Amino acid sequence: MSQSDRANYWRQTRQLTAGLFVIWVLVTFVMNWFARELNEIVIFGFPLGFYMGAQGILIIYLLIIWFYNRRMRALDEEYRIEDD
Repeated sequence: MSQSDRANYWRQTRQLTAGLFVIWVLVTFVMNWFARELNEIVIFGFPLGFYMGAQGILIIYLLIIWFYNRRMRALDEEYRIEDD
């Protein structure tokens, strides 16, 4: 792998990680910050804040992990990096 390919690979990896970290921060802290407003929305007799705290945030975390794994595999394949 050439030096420019290596630099591009790490630049894309850092951008992906930073972007997903921003989403994680927003989901983790902003959702909690607006919990009262979310609790005004009721789904099946339970406030939305309850759903997000009990299940929604965990699902979003799993989606972040899934997307990171999928994108990193594509990057590894694009730059021909093999995982031993």
